[in-house]
Amino acid sequence: MTKERMYKYLFGPIPSRRLGMSLGVDLVPKKVCTIDCVYCEVGRTTQLSVQPKDYIAADKIKEELNHYLKHNQAPDYVTITASGEPSLNANLEEIIAFVKQNEANIPVCVITNGTLLNDKKVREALSKSDLVLPSLDAATEKVFRMINRPHKEINFEAYLQGLIDFSAEFKGDIWLEVFILPGYNDHKEELLALREIIQKINPDIVQLNTLDRPGTIDNLRGATQDELQKIMDLWQLDNVRIIAKAKQSNKTIFRSDTKTAIKETISRRPCTLEDLVSILGLCEEEIDRCLASLAFVKGFEKVEQERGVFYQIREQ
Repeated sequence: MTKERMYKYLFGPIPSRRLGMSLGVDLVPKKVCTIDCVYCEVGRTTQLSVQPKDYIAADKIKEELNHYLKHNQAPDYVTITASGEPSLNANLEEIIAFVKQNEANIPVCVITNGTLLNDKKVREALSKSDLVLPSLDAATEKVFRMINRPHKEINFEAYLQGLIDFSAEFKGDIWLEVFILPGYNDHKEELLALREIIQKINPDIVQLNTLDRPGTIDNLRGATQDELQKIMDLWQLDNVRIIAKAKQSNKTIFRSDTKTAIKETISRRPCTLEDLVSILGLCEEEIDRCLASLAFVKGFEKVEQERGVFYQIREQ
């Protein structure tokens, strides 16, 4: 039976487009990151950093994981992520090892922007996971700086080499995410250069993604399915996939503390009503009722985008 609790470092499980029902583990404060992407659904980076620190003690995260797994159905994946860059947490390796040692034997995925993979210690920490999802949005430094807006100490060539080195060393699966942003990285020269780098990295899967939630600046749009298909046709690579929208889970409800689960989720990233229905497996009426009660929470707001109305709770 689920024991109601508001988790500080866990969120979900969420029906991921890629990982089934995924329990997120947040490893750094919002929003500490190595880059400040224009499209980031979490919001603007408030602390640019390239220095790993003990941002959140491993024992605090272990305690929440223990509580969750004791009182809830095991998810398909435990996904190490962050409201920023998870490899900035110096406890990354210890937390991955803890999940792997858990009796539930849940596979571990790490979602990273990949900018610290030139650091051997970071590569060693990630080597303990089952699946790593790094990012690559640009083939040239100019586009990298336009889209990702990195910390001044990040060397673009070292970042690319880190991706190549990690792929050669890692024993698990690598799914490389390439985020297409029309007007930024979708011109032919950049796309052909991306293809060349992707071949050097040689990931198991390349996932084409695009804007689906509000970004950090105005006048951004997501690529259409037709535009993404044309990129696949240009690349002619067998391992490229367009990421489909998450589908409604047919599993049992993972959490019954609906209001708490919604609050945890929209505090981290904007969600539509449809997103929340998929996450919790409940009817729209129940979600609507909980959203109405959250409307008085400080920072709660609704944002209209092309895909619909997104609900979020912004830090004040």
